[in-house]
Amino acid sequence: MTQAGTSETRSESAVEFRDVLIVGAGLSGIDAAYRLQERNPGLSYAILERRQAIGGTWDLFRYPGVRSDSDIYTLSYPFRPWDGEKSIADGDDIRQYLVDAAAEYGIDEKIRYGVHVLSADFDTTVDRWTVETEIDGKPVTYQARFFHLCTGYYDYDGGYTPDFAGIDRFGGQVVHPQKWPEDLDYAGKKVVVIGSGATAITLIPSMSRDAEHVTMLQRSPTYITVLPSVDKVAHTLQKRLPAPLASKIIRGKNAGISLAFYLYCRRFPDSARARLRGLAKRILPDDFDVDTHFNPTYNPWDQRLCVVPDADLFRAIKSGKAGIVTDTIDSFDETGIRLSSGDHLDADVVVTATGLQLQVFGGISLAVDGEKVTPGERFLYRGRMLEGVPNFAWTFGYTNASWTLRADLTSKAVADLLHYMDSHGYTHAYPDRGGKELPDVPMVDLSSGYVARSAGALPKASADKPWTVRANVVLDAIDAKRDKITESMTFGRAPKSVPQRDAVHS
Repeated sequence: MTQAGTSETRSESAVEFRDVLIVGAGLSGIDAAYRLQERNPGLSYAILERRQAIGGTWDLFRYPGVRSDSDIYTLSYPFRPWDGEKSIADGDDIRQYLVDAAAEYGIDEKIRYGVHVLSADFDTTVDRWTVETEIDGKPVTYQARFFHLCTGYYDYDGGYTPDFAGIDRFGGQVVHPQKWPEDLDYAGKKVVVIGSGATAITLIPSMSRDAEHVTMLQRSPTYITVLPSVDKVAHTLQKRLPAPLASKIIRGKNAGISLAFYLYCRRFPDSARARLRGLAKRILPDDFDVDTHFNPTYNPWDQRLCVVPDADLFRAIKSGKAGIVTDTIDSFDETGIRLSSGDHLDADVVVTATGLQLQVFGGISLAVDGEKVTPGERFLYRGRMLEGVPNFAWTFGYTNASWTLRADLTSKAVADLLHYMDSHGYTHAYPDRGGKELPDVPMVDLSSGYVARSAGALPKASADKPWTVRANVVLDAIDAKRDKITESMTFGRAPKSVPQRDAVHS
């Protein structure tokens, strides 16, 4: 058994077998493990985690001010209510919450750290996955009946940075938020943050407290709304009601409000635009050019809408410690950035908050009987399983609400599927559209850069159920209660069984 922060070690000749292998010990992976052991206490499982700690996203990102971009009451687990003060939680607090949750339910004992999963091949003759990994550079093989990826949607090895002309000439320091140096000293310095997404709007108010000045350089504006950092209604409910009931009401309230605002933005974009513009105008100085810097050309929720707690970004700008420039980059020089308009931004530190690199299945190569599976050529079933791929699931949360809301629906559905398979003696199950032609639509209905750059890598979705991938937690929750587990699914048994001597239960 491994401990946190240590790598898995094992004889190279041994093959560890588990009923279920989960990849990723972040928000989704811990949730998947809990639902699995809750519904199927007799099944064995392990979590393979490439990093040396629990947390996933919340362990990777260590830039100043890192926080959730949705409320923590819906980002946290329904089985372990959040009891912290803030409704928009800091990254450190979220990471500790995950560590505590894993320890409380014994999940931390199932984690194998330092395991880089490379590929997985399903053998239909025995209905078993063979998973190839590297541990400290050495090949190690695992086997499992079911393979569940909780790897997120972006490349952990590096973010996206455009090719900026002359960047090698810059005499200051350039950093990407995904690889933040622990020793970066920006106190009293001029900082330029390139980008306008959630990372940029988080960094700017935090860095502005110590920097001489922080400038957000954006190519185009982003819609921004404001939430209070403390949810007074939630605190009142927590004081007056039993914790499980209070949590259920708070989660329902926040999920409902978030969904209602999203649907309002999509249905009435002009009205939503006016409201968001008016919000910025009320908080920012009277002479601030809101239409240039906070009034995008696209409609609200064509790209992800960003949230700032207690209007901290607007207040940093109002104080004079931060500013916004909307322009494009011509080139870097020794002292900063020359803009296409001819203006120049002096900088000691440049932060390239220019986005993520979308990565499907954590970069893991899948195959069935040695034949490679290309995700972009297959439809996604109920947002969690890939057509024609047996005993496989992928967790992909909401982009317009807390990730956990759909992640938990997926975890419960996978646990139910495994229970159904075992109770009926099935050794494999996979989605099957039976040759039916389906009109395909984008899996993620956003025009954000990280989605547009890699849209073809994502599985396909359809307007026809059960191949839809919706951005509606209410409808998904309703369907989760009434959908038939056998709909568009093929179940069966392996042609032959696997002798237990071929695998090691360790």
